[in-house]
Amino acid sequence: MEFETKLVVILRDDLLLWQKLNITAFLMSGIGATQSIVGESYVDADGITYLPMSQQPIVVYSASEEELKEILKKSLTKEVKMNIYTEELFRTFNDEDNRKKVAEFKTDDLNLVGIGMIGKKNHVSKLTKGLNLHS
Repeated sequence: MEFETKLVVILRDDLLLWQKLNITAFLMSGIGATQSIVGESYVDADGITYLPMSQQPIVVYSASEEELKEILKKSLTKEVKMNIYTEELFRTFNDEDNRKKVAEFKTDDLNLVGIGMIGKKNHVSKLTKGLNLHS
């Protein structure tokens, strides 16, 4: 199946495993809640219904702190929608505090550890060109 959009998560390359998983879950929850990416519910052969998932693949990349900042800057001029996760959010415990922490920093000063992004395939591909797939 061919998709007009590309869906990616970009994680800072020096994070602990639990942090990478946590960031990915949070970023995808925002994209899934606001974009039309979720398919139909799954039903097994016994008739048990399970929640739906994304209809399209999610590519997970690894990037340095500098690369994340550069991608954020460049993405502001492209047709993409994104969310961010900053280092400070590891020390907060609710959505309200998370938003307050992000609001304390100017765009250039954000301590980015992750970016979730969906947009036109060519725009997202251009922004992620040269990044390594997360391993």
